[in-house]
Amino acid sequence: MKGTNIGEFEELVLLTIAALHPEAYGVSIKNEIKKLAARSVTLSTVHASLNRLEDKGMVKSQMGESTGKRGGKRKKYFTVTAFGAKTLAEVREQREAIWQMIPDAALQVKLGHA
Repeated sequence: MKGTNIGEFEELVLLTIAALHPEAYGVSIKNEIKKLAARSVTLSTVHASLNRLEDKGMVKSQMGESTGKRGGKRKKYFTVTAFGAKTLAEVREQREAIWQMIPDAALQVKLGHA
């Protein structure tokens, strides 16, 4: 398997899959990212990220049952693998370590001197 390096959007998709468990599929992931991150993304962008994450072994997919609601078309559901969870934990630790290093004064913006 490859290393745990992932891009910012892949991290967002991976976190969203975990948050939506067990109902994470392409459209639900796209809608949740749009709602929570206030980002406009296309379904094809989400699918490209899902494919990369699956290739890296960070998510796995499974086809759901067909329903009449979708004209018999099945949804492809995604779940985070142990490797994906490990990756998220490492990313979180790295970010928290950096946040702890930042002195309070570094993020204080003085009015009129932005």
